[in-house]
Amino acid sequence: MTGEGAALLAAVCFGVTDVLAGLLARRASGAVVALYGQLAGTAVVLLLASRVAAPGVGPEALAWGALSGVGTGLGAAALFLAMGVGRFSVVVPLSVVAGVALPVLVDVLLLGNSPGPLAWTGMAAAVPALWLVTRTRDGAAGAANGAVATGAPLALVSGAAFAVQYGALAQADPAAGLWPVAANRVASVLAILPLVARRPARARVSVGTAAAAAATGAVSLAAITAFTLAGRAEPLSVVVVLTSMYPVVPVVVGFAVLGERPTRGQAAGLICAATSVALITLS
Repeated sequence: MTGEGAALLAAVCFGVTDVLAGLLARRASGAVVALYGQLAGTAVVLLLASRVAAPGVGPEALAWGALSGVGTGLGAAALFLAMGVGRFSVVVPLSVVAGVALPVLVDVLLLGNSPGPLAWTGMAAAVPALWLVTRTRDGAAGAANGAVATGAPLALVSGAAFAVQYGALAQADPAAGLWPVAANRVASVLAILPLVARRPARARVSVGTAAAAAATGAVSLAAITAFTLAGRAEPLSVVVVLTSMYPVVPVVVGFAVLGERPTRGQAAGLICAATSVALITLS
């Protein structure tokens, strides 16, 4: 599989995770769903990592993985808080766009990678695509109240944390095998635990809900593993942009499976997203 293919697989898996976690969050706390999912993912990746060759595993690779996991946990936590005080139609696009823009800037300005003209055009198209796809019909209403001002800074913090998730994991030595991914999962569990500990009663869920949350963790693990493999084959900027197309999945599931109607903006965003992916993969 090519690096672009692995990045798109990561996007699909992240999107599926969002759909499943969103449905489960209607029955249980979002932080609890995330915790059970990350615990399951941690157990699976520890098993896999022990069976994958890792001739170069060392403290530095594990540290990059752990830093990435902190970004995962803090990004999710900040996004949950932002959605609690602000409009989904504002905080989610801000988080996603910030999570894309920062790694691209780091890759180009600090790491010295320079994508070709087609890739640059595709990455430029990704920003409006993600903004439009993740906005909902209540976007105008959100701009009229103070909730937006409250939620926006948290959304930007969330995006920055997700940028750390992407950027740190991409720096781990490929010779470390899957151990950086294992460190990512362990660190993310430790980052989410305080959220659940604040309201321990919410951690009690049915066996079915716990099993479903564990399944989301397995899909999320597939996503972060695919992202890691993509990052070993392609520049960080290209991989992050393609992976960040994951919001397209919930939108498509919404109107294809759940009978929801996309807004004109979302339809335009889907076209921009398809254009972006095509330009990047052809570059």
